[in-house]
Amino acid sequence: MIHTEFYSKLTHVSLKKLFRLTYSSGIETRASTLNLDSGFCCNPEVPSISDIDHHFRKHGVHLTTQACRKALREWGGDFEDITHTVAVNGGVQTFPGYDFGVARQLGLRHDTEQILLQGVGCAGSMSIMRVAAQIALAAEALGKPARILCFSCELNVPYSRHFYSEAEKATDEENMDIAGSIFSDGAAAFVLCNKYGLDDDVEEQAKFQLIDWERMTSPGTVQNMGASIKPTGYTSRITKQVPELTRQSVPPLFKRCFNRYREKTGKHDLDIGDLDFAVHAGGMAIIENVQEALNLTEEQTKATRQIYRTRGNSGSPTVLCVLDHLRRMGPGKDDVVAMAFGPGLASEMVVLRRVRSH
Repeated sequence: MIHTEFYSKLTHVSLKKLFRLTYSSGIETRASTLNLDSGFCCNPEVPSISDIDHHFRKHGVHLTTQACRKALREWGGDFEDITHTVAVNGGVQTFPGYDFGVARQLGLRHDTEQILLQGVGCAGSMSIMRVAAQIALAAEALGKPARILCFSCELNVPYSRHFYSEAEKATDEENMDIAGSIFSDGAAAFVLCNKYGLDDDVEEQAKFQLIDWERMTSPGTVQNMGASIKPTGYTSRITKQVPELTRQSVPPLFKRCFNRYREKTGKHDLDIGDLDFAVHAGGMAIIENVQEALNLTEEQTKATRQIYRTRGNSGSPTVLCVLDHLRRMGPGKDDVVAMAFGPGLASEMVVLRRVRSH
């Protein structure tokens, strides 16, 4: 609930709207790398992009390294056998990329191939999965092993002071930046291997097999989602049309991906009701529109709703957090669809098969 005494003292219309959206978002808790009582975002002056970058280089790299160590333990292989890293981040622009710092903290070999994606926003975790799969297939065609460590990290809470400062200056309430009402901090990682990168012991540790993927950019929608950089942070552009555009993009994407999946697996009678779903928790409107577009049940979006309620939208790591939660909820369905959406407006989707232990 909104603290009425504090809320009543606000005079700026856009700032009041941002607080109202925050408290009506459906998010109960959010993860943060900041001490919200005494962190630099509590200062009267707005932190600079340099301040925020310094915070990320320390806390973001450490958080990502923790996520990677967890993924490496679950994988069961040796970190010295990692052949590639594929990473994504939307909030750091200094060089070398933060993936360099993560690789050094992990002690990866210096000849490990590194790829860092930029500009893909909340779709980033699906982007790194797609790129890693393509690398794995290319290596397989050459008869080479691929053991690819993939990771994503976004620290959005440090931009909070910027979000509220922008709201104070906003003159267009309808098109103001609403990012401060839903975004949180997070990191996630996984290891993807081709058949030459697996051995019998490691294969027993696998959780999912990636079968197929699909990506599309909806034409004429670039103005609906994006971000621009300012001296104090990123100002997001997320229009009211985004949930509807997402609803329109999902069915054709799903049809193409799912039809190929049935052919590849021989499961010709597989129906949408036989699937589990991990949807990017970009907001309640996006979750509900995807559910409506594909006629999903509440049970099929349960993991997504749980992550949204307890973590908020951490950007690119979000759907990986949903997948992680989904696999911990119990045996679940054999076949899983994951999807995420980013600037452009870009939609990414993958179809996975659970690896059952025998």
